[in-house]
Order: sequence, then structure tokens, then C-alpha cells
Amino acid sequence: MTNDYGVLLESGTNELEVVEFEVHGNHYGINVMKVKEIIQPMPITFIPHAHDHIEGIIQLRGEVLPVIDMAKVLGMPPSEKQSTDKYIVTEFNQQKVVFHVKNVTRIHRISWNDIEKPSEMYQGGNNQIIGVIKINGTMILLIDFEKIVVDINPHSGIHVDQIKSLGERERSEKQIIVAEDSPLLRKLIHDTLKEAGYDRVEFFENGQLAYEFLESTLEKKNTFEEVQLLVTDIEMPKMDGHHLTRRIKEHPVLKELPVIIFSSLITDELRHKGTGVGADAQVSKPEIARLVQHIDELAL
Repeated sequence: MTNDYGVLLESGTNELEVVEFEVHGNHYGINVMKVKEIIQPMPITFIPHAHDHIEGIIQLRGEVLPVIDMAKVLGMPPSEKQSTDKYIVTEFNQQKVVFHVKNVTRIHRISWNDIEKPSEMYQGGNNQIIGVIKINGTMILLIDFEKIVVDINPHSGIHVDQIKSLGERERSEKQIIVAEDSPLLRKLIHDTLKEAGYDRVEFFENGQLAYEFLESTLEKKNTFEEVQLLVTDIEMPKMDGHHLTRRIKEHPVLKELPVIIFSSLITDELRHKGTGVGADAQVSKPEIARLVQHIDELAL
């Protein structure tokens, strides 16, 4: 399987396609935009002293890729008959990673509105579940693959120290709003933008809340001068970043607001999706210093 599905899905419709896979009879999902291909298991080279979740490495068409055992990630025993398992080859956060799963069943096309946010009661602080999809009596759990990779390799995440490369900074009074569903990333982005001199930053956990805030601000003032820039993730329940950008750029007044898409899904293959909905800039996580440089250039 190659990633033709995500490319064909029109940008800004607030829909996504999810690859459903199984681990020990439980059903999980990954955004098809992250998936490069699905392959049969192949010989693995063991890496001494690697993280417990890393099975080893494989060579795929000349590239050396790490293989992550999803059974171990999810706290389950290893598969009993691995010859029938599947490898999901992914690309996000500017890196390629292979995930070892039991089986890949099908692809679902759904709306971000249909994804339920996990309850805090069962989600927990270290849980990898970011959403729940109910389809034909089956619950599919959406996995936070970025968190899995950062837990294994913390250096691959966002770090405040990256701002030091930009040199001396001045404080700014410009107001920025950020749409990001991950509490951990909201905290990291807040700390990083504060270090970069941006104190007036307001966060929303999905695109719908961010858009409602912009509309309410416009209604109160009859003009729009309160916010100087919007930063948005792509993958968010209720309203994704592409749809949010499209709504803003089609609005007669809000269209002047600069929008930066900051997402793990910014790749050469998928960049056209953000361009198609009118984004002013697109930055791949975890390049927070580049994000700040674009904010400096675009904030009204």
C-alpha cells in the first residue's frame, strides 16, 4: 500500500482517512497522511542497548529505518505468530519510522467531528490515546505516534533551547493564538514563544474553538485588530488545521490574518495541502526556531 489516499483527499474538508490496525485484538488507528506504505515483516538487525520499544532496524530500499514494537508500546505481550504481522512505514516530524502491528484491516474516511476526545479518567498523563472513533459497534483508538517517538528519543521533540540560535530577542505586544490539541505541546509552545519574546499567546485545543474566538472578537469590535497571527496544528478533533485555515481565508475580514501551519505532517509530498487552503507559511514540527522566524516576519 502506498500513500495515494491522503493525497487524493481534498484539503480543508475537515475529513481524514484512518488506517485501522490491530494489536492483540484491539483496534487502533493512524492518520493515512502519516503512512508511506504497509509491508510484510522482514529481517531485523538487533541494536544492543536500544530503547525497550525498539525491535531493531531494517533496510528498506537503501534506507535504514527503526522498527517500533507496538505491542510493547501498549504494554502487551509480543505477537505469537509474527510471520503474519504487518509493518506500517510512516513519515512525520521529518523522520521515517516503522511500526510493527498484528494486522492492518481497512481504511476509514471520517470527519474530525466524529472523533471523541478521551476522558481524563482513563486517558492518564502518559497515555498514547488522543481520540476515540466509533464505527459499526467497534471502537478505534487513535494513537499519538509523535509522543511514542519522543518518549523513545526526547531529542526529537520541541526544546526551548532552540530559540537561543536566534540571538538576542525583544519583547513583543503582538497577540498570537495557537490551535493545538496536545496539552504537552501547548505547554512547550507556550514556554518557547515566551522565551522568544511573545507573551500574549492564547491557546485553543481545536480549530473550532479558535475560529469561534476569532468570530466573537470580530462581532464585538466590528473590525478585526485584536489578533496579529494564528498558529495551527493539522490533526485536531472537531476542526482540523486545514479546514480552519480554509475558513479563515474564505472569510471577508478574517482572510487578512496570517496563518502558519505547524505540524508533524509538513512534508514535501503533503505541503501542497496547506498551500491549497491559503496558509501563509508551513513549518514541520519540531522546528520551533523556524516557526518563530515566520512569526517575526508575518505577525501584523
